Amino acid sequence: MIGLIPGIVSSVAANAGVSALSGAARASAPPAVDGMSFGQLLDQLSTGLVDSLKSGEAAAIAGVEGKASTQQVVDTIMSAERTLQTAVAVRDRAVSAYQEISRMAI
Repeated sequence: MIGLIPGIVSSVAANAGVSALSGAARASAPPAVDGMSFGQLLDQLSTGLVDSLKSGEAAAIAGVEGKASTQQVVDTIMSAERTLQTAVAVRDRAVSAYQEISRMAI
């Protein structure tokens, strides 16, 4: 599951410059703006998501081995679960928006 996230991010970032007309060439690059681009933002968020899931897995393993308390394991797992639920909700919204745009008449 974790391996799918970078593919989703690059897919969304690659489609960000697509013109509204099907078969049309990609739109020209937007003017430079100070700060982070949308693709960079998604990349940073996906990296944070993966790190959170990895820490949850590491806490679960440490709990099984007796190296972490039950409280620490539960807190870390719940944090990773919230992060994953947020990522899934954002993905669902992005897919829904893409589908709505694709249904628009030209």
